Amino acid sequence: MASIELRAIEKWFDDLQVIKGVDFDIDEGEFIVLVGPSGCGKSTLLRILAGLEDASVGSVLIDGDDVTDRLPSERGLSMVFQSYALYPHMDVAANIGFALKTAGVGKAEIEARVRAVAKILRLEPLLDRLPKQLSGGQRQRVAIGRAIIREPKGFLFDEPLSNLDAALRVNMRLEISRLHEQLGITTIYVTHDQIEAMTLADRIVVLNEGEIMQAGSPRDLYNLPQNKFVAEFIGSPKMNLMPAEMADGKLRLLAETPRTVGLDAMPPDIAWLGVRPENIMLCAADDADDSMITGTLSVCEYLGSEQFAYVDCGFDEMITVRVDPAEELVTGTMVGLRFDPNARHCFDQAGKRL
Repeated sequence: MASIELRAIEKWFDDLQVIKGVDFDIDEGEFIVLVGPSGCGKSTLLRILAGLEDASVGSVLIDGDDVTDRLPSERGLSMVFQSYALYPHMDVAANIGFALKTAGVGKAEIEARVRAVAKILRLEPLLDRLPKQLSGGQRQRVAIGRAIIREPKGFLFDEPLSNLDAALRVNMRLEISRLHEQLGITTIYVTHDQIEAMTLADRIVVLNEGEIMQAGSPRDLYNLPQNKFVAEFIGSPKMNLMPAEMADGKLRLLAETPRTVGLDAMPPDIAWLGVRPENIMLCAADDADDSMITGTLSVCEYLGSEQFAYVDCGFDEMITVRVDPAEELVTGTMVGLRFDPNARHCFDQAGKRL
């Protein structure tokens, strides 16, 4: 296991700066997920850690040693790529043990270590198969086994599940989580899927345009987003964000037709009110009082175990409400929305949490 430090990392491609002074510490045995939209710099940052890209500015330290100028093979890290990159003419055992073979390790030791890794990943019945005879999930486990067998100080995962279908992604998330619990190796995992981030990470690092927007536990990022970007990015469905202002001591939501809402103790410089879908109650439109707004129920998504209502209240985007799946809804009707006063999020004009 290794501790990893990133110190003022910058990366430029000609005149384009894709990493903008990233500072971050990773503890021994921690599972860190780098998450963000496409083009935010997360894969570039992982490649700088691996030594596959040079940092334009800054340093990478592993266990306190500066490895910024060292080759990838000298850093003690193993990387699992988005593509499996298995040798098609080699069976599973040969693919897993290839790195040891090229390092000159003896045949008997290679066989023993391959079998040990295969047992961890439940690949023992598949050792004599070729990659073309495996499912996508099995191929990804072989790729992980090839990384494990090197006994690295840390794992680097670059969107390893993006080529799998939905069911296999769930299974492989469980496999990777189980593997980390079993081995305890420091892991840095890149994804654009915030569900993967929420379910796997000890800490999530949210990146946008080459900068860290927020870092913390999944629970912290969900319950206390420090800016509007994180509020919208973390959570599925995302947080509802409504433009707002204080007028005559009251909160006014700036919809197509502005409307006042009776929420007390709001910060005077509020520009956005955020409310999670589960913190909004759907009610009858004629239950009129100043604690609710009304709108048209435009779309209903019934998912079996949960249900989401999408209500047009005159904002740029519809308001998403999590509703009891036993409740039958009729689209096109007027409904009321009442916000939980204890579960609101306020942001200023720059998007910073108030």
